[in-house]
Amino acid sequence: MKVCKFGGTSVASSDQIKKVAQIVKTDPSRKIIVVSAPGKRFGSDEKVTDLLIQLAEKALRGEDTEIEFKEVVARYQQIAAGLGLSMEIVSVIENDLHGRLANDVNDANLFMDCLKASGEDNNAKLIAAYFTHIGMDAHYMCPKEAGLLVNERPERVRALPEGDDQLAQLRDKPGIIVFPGFFGYTTDGTLRTFNRGGSDITGSLLAAATEAELYENFTDVDSVFAANPNVVDNPVGIDKMTYREMRELAYAGFSVFHDEALMPAFRRSIPVCIKNTNNPEAPGTLIVNERNYFAQPVIGIAADSGFSTLFVDKYLMNQEIGFGRKLLQILEEEEIPFEHTPSGIDNLSVIIRSKFLNADKEARIVRRAKEELNADHVHMHSNYSMIVLVGEGMRHSTGLAARAASAIARTGASIQMINQGSSEVSLVFGVHKKDETKILKELYAEFFLKSAVLSN
Repeated sequence: MKVCKFGGTSVASSDQIKKVAQIVKTDPSRKIIVVSAPGKRFGSDEKVTDLLIQLAEKALRGEDTEIEFKEVVARYQQIAAGLGLSMEIVSVIENDLHGRLANDVNDANLFMDCLKASGEDNNAKLIAAYFTHIGMDAHYMCPKEAGLLVNERPERVRALPEGDDQLAQLRDKPGIIVFPGFFGYTTDGTLRTFNRGGSDITGSLLAAATEAELYENFTDVDSVFAANPNVVDNPVGIDKMTYREMRELAYAGFSVFHDEALMPAFRRSIPVCIKNTNNPEAPGTLIVNERNYFAQPVIGIAADSGFSTLFVDKYLMNQEIGFGRKLLQILEEEEIPFEHTPSGIDNLSVIIRSKFLNADKEARIVRRAKEELNADHVHMHSNYSMIVLVGEGMRHSTGLAARAASAIARTGASIQMINQGSSEVSLVFGVHKKDETKILKELYAEFFLKSAVLSN
């Protein structure tokens, strides 16, 4: 039994949904189908989720929402017409939206969640109706009825294992189940949406709970690439990679799969395959527990920008018990998570995503570090990028860090920070944002173009 998730571009139009139906029909083991809200049909198009956010914002301000409402309904109407469906399904969607808009607006976050989730929910109803229309035994499944439980606020939303037993029963239900991604319900029936990659998380959760043989994640690319194709010309595709490798690449900016979405599948050792809705015959990228890493120690290179560095220097810091804990406690009290903590004997740097900072917080953190830690020097710098080399085979390769550093040196850029995790699956270089693109290209040439030439 397989769980399949189809992303926004895969369900953006009637033509795309017809492809989805054909993919599902060709493999009877594709039992649970998780769908996103309709995405962009072309470059300048708007996602339905973005239209719903605009609708919710107007409603929260108490403004007239007729234009935005009609815009959302029109997208579904166009899809339904292209699929040859009666307008009955459009009326169902229209009534659903009216009901959501009538909800209490005093809690802006819950109201916004409810409106956003309608994108996936109504698209699942429409796709189930189309599957039935063409003779497939398909049924829409509401996450609340299925038992997809999430935690209460104010914590960041996450699925609760208490719902797994009920979700597992989906495996035995007759026909094809069409399941909306992106959201679940608390035990008291409150709807909450997942964070980035929400539909991916739903698919992974269902694959884990039902102990699927495979979780297929359909998107608009043939595979995961070794580097960003918007930066590197024609990067090689990755045939097979491990969960750890995908997690590291997703963390560092690979947009194919959000890193959090892998966790449920990883915990149950469910293989994940990234496939292309527009080219379903392509083998895609298989994500598994283990792979043969000897042929290619570095499997991918990623880059992500928007980082800041907090640098703290104090003579004899290494002899001061609790220094690191006290510094991180300051960040905790300021509600700021950190990414890396490279250190020397007398200094410690903390890498932070800049989005968690503002001028006031930066000034307060610097002041507190100086005063509370009696530090000699404290400063904060921004506009950094993190370049990450990822590969299970890196721990078994000698001279790899030297090769990477030499490649960066050839670009004329300077390295601001180097950090290698204890698992040695990734090697991180902190560089100035302005140097990111040329470094990424040079590293790709070093580890993929040069390696290809040497192997031949």
